Amino acid sequence: MKILIILGSGGHTAQMLKLVEMLGDKFDYAYMIGKGDALSEEKIRIKGEICHTRLARKYGENIFMTFLRVAMLSFESFSLILRIKPQAIISAGPGTAVPVSLIGKVLGKKVIFIEDWSRVYQKSGAGKIICKFADLFFIQWPELEKAYPKGIYAGRLA
Repeated sequence: MKILIILGSGGHTAQMLKLVEMLGDKFDYAYMIGKGDALSEEKIRIKGEICHTRLARKYGENIFMTFLRVAMLSFESFSLILRIKPQAIISAGPGTAVPVSLIGKVLGKKVIFIEDWSRVYQKSGAGKIICKFADLFFIQWPELEKAYPKGIYAGRLA
């Protein structure tokens, strides 16, 4: 089974790579990383194809530039999913996950989302959107069960 793992920076990457280590080498992985994120790429231990894409947004950027960036990322994501042909897309919360997951869902891929471990009481921006169409939506804190009634409490990844 081919799985597309979406890596963000910092904690998002740490969570996803922890999950990949837990799943082990029984899957064929592809990793989606924002251009310029060399640190996330260095931390990958279980090999897989690495794909570099635009980020969905940059901090402090105006809404028009964010819209253009998301539009370009959407085209890249469409092409990437057609080329890689993953059966599932897994993410732990970076904004980049939203267009990729939505396009994956439209193309018939399973979407699995793990709400970020730093989200104890409030929903993330990505979580608010992806919870509406994800095939599996996991939360890492029981306090979020009220916020995400369809979320599956699975405990923390680390």
